[in-house]
Parts: sequence; structure tokens; C-alpha cells
Amino acid sequence: MAIALGGCLKGPPIEFGLTEDTGGHITYALGAALALAARDDVDAVEIVTRLIEDHDLGGAYAVPYEPVSAKLGIRRIATANRRYLGKGTGAADRPAFAQALIDHIETLERRPDVIHAHFADAADVAMLVRDRFGIPFIYTAHSLGIEKAGCSSGSNGTLAPRIAEEDRAIAAADAIIASSRDEAERQLMLYPSACPAKIHCVPPGAGLADSAPADPTRARALIAPFLRAVDKPIILAIARPVAKKNLVGLIDLFASNTRLRDRANLVIVAGLRDGPDTGEDEQRAVIGGLLAGLDRHDLYGTLALPKRHTAGDVASLYALAQQTGGVFVNPALTEPYGLTLTEAALHGLPVVATCHGGPADIVARLGHGSVADPRDHAGFAAAINALLDDRIAWKRASRAGRVNARMLDWNGYAARFVAIVGGLRAIRTVKPRPSRLLLCDIDNTLTGCTVGALSMAAYLKTQPNLAFGVATGRSLQEAERLLGEWGQPAPEVLVTSVGAEIYWRDGARLIADAEYGAHIDSGWDADAVDRRVCGLAGVERQPAVEQRRHKRSYFAEEPAVVAAIRAAVADLPVRVIHSHGRLLDIVPERAGKGAAMTWVAGKLGIARDHVYAAGDSGNDLDMLSICRNGIIVANHSSELAGLVGRPTIYLARGAHAAGIVEGMRAFAMERAA
Repeated sequence: MAIALGGCLKGPPIEFGLTEDTGGHITYALGAALALAARDDVDAVEIVTRLIEDHDLGGAYAVPYEPVSAKLGIRRIATANRRYLGKGTGAADRPAFAQALIDHIETLERRPDVIHAHFADAADVAMLVRDRFGIPFIYTAHSLGIEKAGCSSGSNGTLAPRIAEEDRAIAAADAIIASSRDEAERQLMLYPSACPAKIHCVPPGAGLADSAPADPTRARALIAPFLRAVDKPIILAIARPVAKKNLVGLIDLFASNTRLRDRANLVIVAGLRDGPDTGEDEQRAVIGGLLAGLDRHDLYGTLALPKRHTAGDVASLYALAQQTGGVFVNPALTEPYGLTLTEAALHGLPVVATCHGGPADIVARLGHGSVADPRDHAGFAAAINALLDDRIAWKRASRAGRVNARMLDWNGYAARFVAIVGGLRAIRTVKPRPSRLLLCDIDNTLTGCTVGALSMAAYLKTQPNLAFGVATGRSLQEAERLLGEWGQPAPEVLVTSVGAEIYWRDGARLIADAEYGAHIDSGWDADAVDRRVCGLAGVERQPAVEQRRHKRSYFAEEPAVVAAIRAAVADLPVRVIHSHGRLLDIVPERAGKGAAMTWVAGKLGIARDHVYAAGDSGNDLDMLSICRNGIIVANHSSELAGLVGRPTIYLARGAHAAGIVEGMRAFAMERAA
């Protein structure tokens, strides 16, 4: 069961912009539910929302039950207040809604196995349902008040109750699903109650858009009345008319760049409106700002602001913008994720997106454009002009978007969701005490070959006395995401951030090893590391999401630069780890994969002779150097060449995970001989 209280929710096509909070989360809720309902291991899915009786919104939202597919329906719960309740006005009705939902669940022959709460208001209801029935709930925030507070220029006092409510949801949820690394590792971690061990990064599918080519004729008819030269490249923006989407700022930056203004048309689809006086306060303010910008900058003939549109119009607009060699833009001051960026990718339309929030993840993964700071009008306009100038780059981005958007699949999302639910519902069993420990690197060791990954998963099922763990340079959320995507069993222990963090699995939960954190903290001064390193020539600090409590990360390629870094921190109690030719991490002296391996083995009471490690690159060097049963896979980098030939190292003929299985079997035969 999913709970989504905000906006106007019905089956496709979605009426985006019908109200100011009818946005991307509706696509998310429907996309997730449809994919879950299509699975053989899911019996039924129901989305629960408010029943709304409002003539202006239409009768669809007053229907108590709407079937969407064979196993999916939308249940609308009625309370005494059936009016549409916008953002910030629904709290008073929430207790009545929760009680009505509880009464409904009481009547069911089979109660839900899990609840998925969309936004903190739904999480508040889910807590009450859990208190009554014991049903666990998963929380997806979609948009966080603390981020809005950070980009607001006015008073943030009105956001305080929302932020407090979100913190309660974060604290209470049995699991949290975030859409991007930025949301999982930065945005959510700004809250006092955030616990990284229960946050899962599961990217959603690429909207509900049809990837088949759309007919641009509809879009041409929609915008032609606004434009003098409709065949110019289109700069397209599609967003709800709310302040944080920065649509007024987009008009200003477009108008201030003469080159962009002369060569392109700007098309902004900002919800649905009958006139400048319709809608809620924030919507009216934004629409008023757009119309004022049109007049102030005299953009008549180059700016289109259609009042109404359908889902078919949106698909047609993507197609027309692509046909004209245009660019899709997301100029938001902050963006939790950005589903429209994935829809643009499906249509082969390159993008320029805000660098604040989730879009950086999407653009990096799909390779269909660039990110820039929308507060820097000249810089953002330059990024748009760069794509318009370079047709080869434009075509490369267009092609990459079409191909790579297929990776953002709702079926993959549903598989991860079911795995998370399985963990929440798992019955804790007493496992035999392990007599051996295997720690594996993830990238290009466990991953990289589908056949090898299947072989590894099958091998682990036959080893009941083997404790399986991973040791990776990635964060916890990224490690969990990759393991899920590659179908690997849930590790009993995760050594993450190149040995700066350790997490233990305890039933459905992961628990941070606080003792290890305290152990490696002695003498660690992250600020001192930054002061020594950031000013060096040839060094670039990695993004904030890569920085951890006990890890500082940089880009450094040249051997002389790496040597300079080592010299700069030589008198600090730190360990410098260089891998993959350009990644450089600095962790406390007591940390690192090797130190973490020793710590884990000690906690499990496993002797060093029964500890195994597998890796492929320089950040595995210290772990493999001290392991008495080390496995180097065939696809290893030259950074491990110095270990080849050691009696404690097995050099596999097989690459990736197949090499791990080969090595483990070779060590077993050696012991049996």
C-alpha cells in the first residue's frame, strides 16, 4: 500500500500542474506502483489518497476506487472535509484521514505487508497505521524542507514545522528510499535523526513517458501563436509554478544573453492556468513573475507560455525541441531528483540542469548534457550555448540520453523495492558461527561480468560457514545499490569509504560500528588534511557527497602530484590511497581496507589464516598485502603488479567475480591437499 496525500492523483494521463503540488511525485507513485503490480511475487498494490470534491478539478478525484491495472487500484479515502487541501493546509484533516484509513484496513481480509509513504504527511499517517497493525513503512521524501530553506531568500520560520515533521518521519521509518546520491548522502543527512544504515538509494524509472517518437505537430500548434520563428532551436522548461523551480530566473538569464535570445526560442510549460489570478498564492506569484518578465524584457515573439497542456502535448514538445536542435533546461535553485530530465533523455533531447541536488547524478549517469549553477546567469547561458554551438556534442548527448535512459527502468526499481521489503519482513534466524571470512571489492571485482556475478551468488549459497562481506571505496548507499543491481546476496558486513566505515547486518537493519569509528578517530583532523592538500597544483577536491567523517577525497592524476600530496601530509597520522589512476583518498592512519579487515575478523573471532580478500585495484592494495589468502582477479590494474608472485596471493585466470570463485576453490584444494 502506498499513501500519497498531496496533489491530484489519478491514473494516467496525469494532469501535471492542475494544482501547484501536482508534480513529479505523482509520476513516481504511479510508476513504482505499476511496476510492483506487474511482478509475479506481488499480489496486489493500492495507492491511497484523499477523496476530493471540487468542480474546478473535475470528477475523477471524487471516485472512491479507480482500477489502474489488473493488480493496481487507487483508493480515495473520504473525510468530513472533501475540499482540495493544498500544501500546508492538510494537517488539520490528517487525524480524520488516518482514522478513516485504519477503519478501512480493519475491514480487509488481508492487510498490507508494507506501506510506502510519499512525503512526511503520509509518513505521519503510516506511523499511526503501524502503531495499530504493526505494518512496517518505507518513507520517500521527494522534496525536503531543509533544502528549500537553504535556497530561500526570505524567512524560513514557516518551514520549521515541515522540517520537524520530516525529521520525525526519518526517525520513525523502517527504511528510507532516496532517488539520488545527493538526497541519500547529503540532503537526508542534514536531519538530526538521519541514520545512513537505513537509507537506500534506488533511482526511479524514467518517468511514464513513452519512448516512442512523438509527433511534434501538436507542439508546433501549441506554441506557434507565441513565436515569430517557430523553427528556431527551442529552450524548453517544464516545471510546476513554484518559486524554487526558478522559472522567473530562467526568463531573466535568457533575456540577458543576447546571443541566446537571438538564436533560440524559450518555451516554459508552468502548470495549468485559466488566467494570472487562478491557482494558489505561490502559483499566482510565479505566473505573475513570468508574465512580468515577458513584458519587462520585451520577449514577445521569442517566449511561449502556454496556459494549458496535456500529456500528449508534453511528449510532442520534447519531440519538437529535439527536432529543432534545442535543449531542455532545469534551472531550479535546488532539485531533489528531476524526472523531467529522464523524460528528455528518452526523447533524445540534451539537457542543461541545475548543479544543486539530484540532477548531477542523472546527468552523470545518462551523459546527455551538463550541469551549471542557475544563480550564475552567464554560466548557465554559456552551458546552453555550448550545446547549441557544438553539433557533434549535441548529437552525442542526444544519442547517449536515448540509450542510457533505458537503465532507469521501473522494473529494476521494483526489484530493489521488493528486496528492501523482504529484509523488513525477514524472520531473524540464528546462523552458525562463521569459521571463515571473505571480503571482496565491488567495482570490477564482484561486478563487471553477469555470468561471473551469477556464479558468485551461487557459490555463496553453498558456503554456510563463510561470512561474506564487501570492502569498497563507495559509500554505504552506493554499495547497497550496486550489489542489488548485480544480484549479489546481502553481505553480513560492509566496509565502505575505503575502510573509513564499517556496517554490520542485524536482521533487516544495518548498524554502524561505532567502536571502529572511535578507534580510527584518534588524531584525525579532516580540516587539517584539506588545508594541506586543497592548495596544491594539480589537485581537485571531489564533490561534497564523496567526503565523509573519516575520509577526504580528491582527484589527482600525475605521479608528481600524488607525491606532493604524500609529502604535504607526511607528518599527519593519515593513510593516502591512490587508485584507478586519478582517485585519491586520505583516511585516518588506523583506517583503510586492511585495517578494517583485521577489525572485522577480530570481531568475528576468525583467525588470520581463515580470512580471504579479493580485489582489482590500488585501493585494495593494503588489504591484499596483509591477507594470507589474497585473490587478484585477472582484470586487475597495474597498481597491484607488485603483489603478483607472492605466496599469499592467488592470481586468478578468471576476471571479475568468476576469478573470486576460482581463487576460493583453489585455496580450498590447497588446504585439502
